[in-house]
Amino acid sequence: MKDGRLPREGEFITIKSYKHDGSLHRTWRDTMVLKTSENELIGLNDHTVVIEDDGRRWVTREPAIVYFHKKYWFNIVAMLRENGVSYYCNLASPFVLDKEALKYIDYDLDVKVFPDGERRLLDTDEYEQHRAKWHYSAETDFVLKEHVKVLVDWIQNERGPFSRAYVDLWYRRYLEIRRRN
Repeated sequence: MKDGRLPREGEFITIKSYKHDGSLHRTWRDTMVLKTSENELIGLNDHTVVIEDDGRRWVTREPAIVYFHKKYWFNIVAMLRENGVSYYCNLASPFVLDKEALKYIDYDLDVKVFPDGERRLLDTDEYEQHRAKWHYSAETDFVLKEHVKVLVDWIQNERGPFSRAYVDLWYRRYLEIRRRN
Protein backbone atom coordinates (compact mmCIF):
# COMPACT_ATOMS: atom_id res chain seq x y z
CA MET A 1 0.00 0.00 0.00
CA LYS A 2 1.72 3.12 -1.21
CA ASP A 3 0.37 6.58 -0.46
CA GLY A 4 -2.83 5.14 1.07
CA ARG A 5 -3.83 3.17 -2.02
CA LEU A 6 -4.14 -0.54 -2.56
CA PRO A 7 -1.24 -2.19 -4.36
CA ARG A 8 -1.85 -2.57 -8.08
CA GLU A 9 -1.71 -5.63 -10.27
CA GLY A 10 1.92 -6.51 -11.00
CA GLU A 11 3.34 -4.67 -7.99
CA PHE A 12 5.24 -6.56 -5.31
CA ILE A 13 4.44 -6.60 -1.61
CA THR A 14 5.91 -8.13 1.52
CA ILE A 15 3.85 -10.52 3.64
CA LYS A 16 4.51 -10.81 7.38
CA SER A 17 3.01 -13.34 9.74
CA TYR A 18 3.07 -12.79 13.48
CA LYS A 19 2.23 -14.88 16.51
CA HIS A 20 -0.52 -13.96 18.99
CA ASP A 21 2.04 -12.29 21.30
CA GLY A 22 3.06 -9.89 18.50
CA SER A 23 6.37 -11.55 17.67
CA LEU A 24 7.34 -11.80 14.02
CA HIS A 25 6.98 -15.37 12.74
CA ARG A 26 7.82 -15.36 9.01
CA THR A 27 8.31 -12.88 6.13
CA TRP A 28 7.78 -13.43 2.41
CA ARG A 29 9.56 -10.90 0.20
CA ASP A 30 8.28 -9.85 -3.20
CA THR A 31 4.87 -11.44 -3.60
CA MET A 32 3.40 -10.29 -6.91
CA VAL A 33 -0.09 -8.82 -6.57
CA LEU A 34 -2.61 -10.27 -9.01
CA LYS A 35 -5.78 -8.69 -7.60
CA THR A 36 -6.81 -6.46 -4.73
CA SER A 37 -10.20 -5.34 -3.59
CA GLU A 38 -11.62 -3.88 -0.42
CA ASN A 39 -11.74 -7.35 1.19
CA GLU A 40 -9.28 -9.63 -0.58
CA LEU A 41 -5.82 -9.91 -2.02
CA ILE A 42 -4.63 -12.54 -4.46
CA GLY A 43 -0.93 -12.81 -5.14
CA LEU A 44 1.71 -15.17 -6.41
CA ASN A 45 5.01 -16.32 -4.98
CA ASP A 46 7.52 -17.77 -7.41
CA HIS A 47 10.99 -18.49 -6.03
CA THR A 48 10.24 -15.97 -3.30
CA VAL A 49 12.67 -15.39 -0.43
CA VAL A 50 11.20 -16.39 2.93
CA ILE A 51 12.79 -15.26 6.19
CA GLU A 52 12.06 -17.21 9.38
CA ASP A 53 11.89 -15.56 12.82
CA ASP A 54 15.39 -16.91 13.62
CA GLY A 55 16.87 -15.24 10.50
CA ARG A 56 17.08 -18.44 8.47
CA ARG A 57 16.29 -17.84 4.78
CA TRP A 58 14.93 -20.13 2.11
CA VAL A 59 13.34 -19.79 -1.33
CA THR A 60 9.95 -21.17 -2.38
CA ARG A 61 10.35 -24.03 -4.86
CA GLU A 62 7.31 -23.67 -7.07
CA PRO A 63 4.76 -21.03 -8.06
CA ALA A 64 2.08 -20.59 -5.40
CA ILE A 65 -1.11 -18.55 -5.54
CA VAL A 66 -1.84 -16.88 -2.20
CA TYR A 67 -5.33 -15.86 -1.10
CA PHE A 68 -6.13 -13.52 1.79
CA HIS A 69 -9.50 -12.18 2.91
CA LYS A 70 -10.50 -9.59 5.52
CA LYS A 71 -13.54 -11.55 6.72
CA TYR A 72 -12.14 -15.08 6.96
CA TRP A 73 -9.82 -16.41 9.66
CA PHE A 74 -7.66 -18.32 7.23
CA ASN A 75 -5.44 -17.79 4.23
CA ILE A 76 -4.74 -20.23 1.44
CA VAL A 77 -1.60 -21.11 -0.48
CA ALA A 78 -2.14 -23.13 -3.68
CA MET A 79 1.22 -24.65 -4.67
CA LEU A 80 1.45 -25.57 -8.35
CA ARG A 81 3.50 -28.75 -8.44
CA GLU A 82 4.29 -31.27 -11.16
CA ASN A 83 1.98 -33.87 -9.57
CA GLY A 84 -0.91 -31.40 -9.18
CA VAL A 85 -2.00 -28.59 -6.88
CA SER A 86 -1.28 -28.91 -3.15
CA TYR A 87 -2.83 -26.52 -0.65
CA TYR A 88 -1.53 -25.21 2.63
CA CYS A 89 -4.17 -23.35 4.60
CA ASN A 90 -3.23 -21.30 7.64
CA LEU A 91 -5.80 -20.62 10.33
CA ALA A 92 -5.02 -16.98 10.93
CA SER A 93 -6.50 -13.60 11.65
CA PRO A 94 -7.95 -11.63 8.75
CA PHE A 95 -5.18 -9.60 7.11
CA VAL A 96 -4.34 -5.94 7.44
CA LEU A 97 -2.42 -4.02 4.82
CA ASP A 98 -0.22 -1.03 5.57
CA LYS A 99 2.68 0.71 3.82
CA GLU A 100 5.10 -1.91 5.11
CA ALA A 101 3.35 -5.21 4.37
CA LEU A 102 0.29 -7.42 4.36
CA LYS A 103 0.12 -8.70 7.95
CA TYR A 104 -1.74 -11.37 9.89
CA ILE A 105 -1.55 -13.46 13.05
CA ASP A 106 -0.77 -17.13 12.47
CA TYR A 107 -2.69 -19.39 14.88
CA ASP A 108 -0.70 -22.58 14.17
CA LEU A 109 -3.58 -24.77 13.00
CA ASP A 110 -3.13 -25.69 9.36
CA VAL A 111 -5.04 -27.74 6.83
CA LYS A 112 -3.02 -29.44 4.11
CA VAL A 113 -4.76 -30.70 0.98
CA PHE A 114 -2.87 -33.07 -1.30
CA PRO A 115 -3.34 -33.35 -5.09
CA ASP A 116 -5.36 -36.56 -4.60
CA GLY A 117 -7.81 -34.69 -2.30
CA GLU A 118 -6.52 -36.12 0.99
CA ARG A 119 -6.84 -33.57 3.82
CA ARG A 120 -4.93 -33.31 7.09
CA LEU A 121 -5.39 -30.98 10.05
CA LEU A 122 -1.87 -30.14 11.22
CA ASP A 123 -0.20 -28.65 14.30
CA THR A 124 -3.02 -29.20 16.79
CA ASP A 125 -0.43 -29.77 19.56
CA GLU A 126 1.29 -26.47 18.77
CA TYR A 127 -2.08 -24.70 18.71
CA GLU A 128 -2.99 -26.04 22.17
CA GLN A 129 0.43 -25.08 23.59
CA HIS A 130 0.19 -21.53 22.27
CA ARG A 131 -3.48 -21.21 23.27
CA ALA A 132 -2.45 -21.93 26.88
CA LYS A 133 0.77 -19.90 26.76
CA TRP A 134 -0.77 -16.77 25.24
CA HIS A 135 -4.27 -17.14 26.74
CA TYR A 136 -6.33 -17.11 23.56
CA SER A 137 -9.80 -15.93 24.46
CA ALA A 138 -12.74 -18.35 24.27
CA GLU A 139 -14.06 -16.18 21.43
CA THR A 140 -10.81 -16.48 19.42
CA ASP A 141 -10.75 -20.25 19.97
CA PHE A 142 -14.41 -20.52 18.86
CA VAL A 143 -13.90 -18.35 15.76
CA LEU A 144 -10.84 -20.34 14.68
CA LYS A 145 -12.62 -23.67 15.08
CA GLU A 146 -15.66 -22.38 13.18
CA HIS A 147 -13.40 -21.21 10.35
CA VAL A 148 -11.86 -24.70 10.12
CA LYS A 149 -15.42 -25.81 9.25
CA VAL A 150 -15.77 -23.03 6.65
CA LEU A 151 -12.43 -24.00 5.15
CA VAL A 152 -13.37 -27.69 4.96
CA ASP A 153 -16.64 -26.70 3.26
CA TRP A 154 -14.68 -24.67 0.66
CA ILE A 155 -12.40 -27.66 0.06
CA GLN A 156 -15.25 -30.15 -0.29
CA ASN A 157 -17.16 -27.87 -2.65
CA GLU A 158 -14.08 -26.75 -4.62
CA ARG A 159 -14.89 -23.14 -3.82
CA GLY A 160 -12.56 -20.22 -4.60
CA PRO A 161 -8.88 -21.23 -4.57
CA PHE A 162 -9.89 -24.93 -4.39
CA SER A 163 -11.33 -24.76 -7.91
CA ARG A 164 -9.06 -25.84 -10.77
CA ALA A 165 -10.53 -23.03 -12.90
CA TYR A 166 -9.53 -20.47 -10.22
CA VAL A 167 -5.95 -21.79 -10.09
CA ASP A 168 -5.66 -21.83 -13.89
CA LEU A 169 -7.10 -18.31 -14.23
CA TRP A 170 -4.74 -16.71 -11.71
CA TYR A 171 -1.67 -18.59 -12.88
CA ARG A 172 -2.36 -17.52 -16.49
CA ARG A 173 -2.82 -13.95 -15.25
CA TYR A 174 0.56 -14.12 -13.48
CA LEU A 175 2.25 -15.36 -16.67
CA GLU A 176 0.65 -12.50 -18.68
CA ILE A 177 1.84 -9.88 -16.19
CA ARG A 178 5.34 -11.36 -16.06
CA ARG A 179 5.53 -11.46 -19.87
CA ARG A 180 4.32 -7.85 -20.09
CA ASN A 181 6.91 -6.64 -17.57
